[in-house]
Formats: sequence, C-alpha cells, structure tokens
Amino acid sequence: MSELRYPWDKHPTAGTTQEVAPGVRWLTMPMGGSLNHINLYLLEDTNGWWVVDTGLGLPQTETLWREIFASELAGRPVVGVICTHMHPDHIGQALMITDEFRCPLYMTRSEYYQARAFSSMSGSSHSSWLGQAFFQRAGMPADYMEQLALMWSKRASTGMSMPQMPGGFTRLQDNDVLNIGGNEWRIVVGSGHSPEHACLFASSLKILISGDQVLPIITSNVSVHPTEPNANPLKVWLESHDKFNQIPADTLVLPAHNLPFYGVRERLRELISHHEDRMLAIEEHCAQAPAVAKELLPVLFKRELDPRQMMMALGEAIAHLHLLMHRNRIERTLNEDGLYHFRSIDPDLKRRSHPLDHDAPIDGPVLV
Repeated sequence: MSELRYPWDKHPTAGTTQEVAPGVRWLTMPMGGSLNHINLYLLEDTNGWWVVDTGLGLPQTETLWREIFASELAGRPVVGVICTHMHPDHIGQALMITDEFRCPLYMTRSEYYQARAFSSMSGSSHSSWLGQAFFQRAGMPADYMEQLALMWSKRASTGMSMPQMPGGFTRLQDNDVLNIGGNEWRIVVGSGHSPEHACLFASSLKILISGDQVLPIITSNVSVHPTEPNANPLKVWLESHDKFNQIPADTLVLPAHNLPFYGVRERLRELISHHEDRMLAIEEHCAQAPAVAKELLPVLFKRELDPRQMMMALGEAIAHLHLLMHRNRIERTLNEDGLYHFRSIDPDLKRRSHPLDHDAPIDGPVLV
C-alpha cells in the first residue's frame, strides 16, 4: 500500500467539531459495522454554515446534530446542505436539517432523483422478477431471494434504509462553483460508486471533500445492480480517477470514511492498479474454463459472506466482468441452464498473465 500522510491520528469526539482549515470543520457521526463512523463537514459562510453530508437517519444521529447546532455554530444557522451522493449514510438527516433551518438542499440531479425513487419503497428490483433473474443468472439459488428479503426487512433498524427526502433541491453540476466564506468550492463529479457523485475542491485552501469517491484505506463498492443489469460502473469509476488525478498532489483530502490524508495521486494509482489486477485474475480464471459470477467470488474475496455481503460481492464481480466484456477480453453467453457463463477470449492473455503474483483476495466487500 502507498505511503499516505495523515495529519490527525484520531476522529473528533461525537458531538464536537475540529477545525482542519480556516472555515472548515470536521465532525463524525456513528455507523454500525466495521466502519463505525462517517465523516461530515461544516463550511463557514458570512451568514451561517453549510453542511456537507448528514449521517444516517437514526435518532442518535439527530440528537448529536442538535448538540452541534447548540454548541458548535456560534449561534448562526445552517444556510445550505450539500449531499455528495444518495447513500443513506450521506442523506439520512437531510430532511431534518433543511426543515429545521428552512434552507436548500444541494445535490446533483441523478443522485437526488435516485434517492427519491428508492425512498418511495415502490418497485424494489431485489424482490421482483428483475432481481430474481439477475441473481439466478449469476449462479445464486432460488432461496437467495428469501435471504435478501429478510436482510432488507432489517435495514430500517440500522438506518440503512432510504430516508424520506426533501421535496425539492438545487442542482449541482460538474464545474459549478459555490462561493462560501470567500472561497470558491468547485464541484467535481465522479461516477461508478453512485450515479453522479459530487466532490468539492477549493484550490485556495488546497482541500478536496471527496465523499466516497476517494477513500484512503477502504475501496468504495462499485457494483452492478438489478435496477440496471447491463451497466458498466467500473468503466466510469476508473475514468473518474483520471479526472481526479488532475487534483494537485499537495491537496488535503477530506473523505467520508477513515482519516483525512495527503497523497491523492498515490491513492488513485493504487486503486486503479488494484482493480486492473482483479480483472486480470478473473481473466486467468475464466481461461481455464467458463465461469458464472458466483464462482468468481473466491478470486476477489477470501471469507464466507452473509447475504448482504454476497449481494455486494456479486455486484462487484459483475462490474469487473462487464468492463472486461467492454474491453473485448471476456465473452458472456446465456446457456441452457439459465446462467451467464463468462469465458476469456483475449489471445494476448498468455503474455499478460502472472497468476502467482496477484494481490491477495480481500476479506469481503466494504459496505460503502
């Protein structure tokens, strides 16, 4: 792993903030699971504060926010809420905060409307024939849908179900500029982890608020889902890395998880290399005999997965396969057994292959 630099060795105490640059404050909110936290940020403006991401839609999170309102804002209001993307740990308190202060929500269009669609709880692809076909073609047994249904029914208690969204928003687009506290924050849009993920870059402060697009230790989940079964998210995610490689090397990155760090270009190179290595390992496996997506999970992950992890792991495996199909290195066929079988077809694979020198499979997919 590359040598990144971490200016701080621990997170702020819950209910408090820490200044990381003039007018930029860092706070955390709790999450379940191995991550246990999400990083959120406050940007000071002349007439109040901007909130960047909001935490899960849990009573504990709302209570902590109200402590922040009372003790950390110097008696001034929140004037805007920016959500980098539509995942529940980022939008869970968006409605509460915008209602509390009657301030606007800022998001990209794709993220806002996808959040609205999922929060309506109608037409879930995971419980429909769409989800059944998607997972069965990946090699999953019929009762896997029952396991998924049980898993989804438990999500509300963890705050990971989709919350109700504010009824309107202000649209963010790539290269938009928000003038906040005398600094120009440029919107840099990435994709792959989510449809239209907004990061914020202030060249005057040399700071990038990266959300889940660039994380220092964990790798964001990049998956194909039943809602768009032929999507190619890994392609656009790697293309986004090319864009973020233009960020100056001495930029302080403020991520949604783990600690703030320096070394954005080193981390991007590391992420690109990791996914290219995973794709080559898949090619080598599929050169021995055609494989279904489920059979490729041991190539990527080394431990037994629960139903939710299995869903994400399959999505990641299929994302790698779809990019290999796009590159004309893997061929997919729907066989009489009703499963998609993947076969390596690149005649140059033998020259590129190094089966004894791959990254070790990771424990399991990260739920981010």
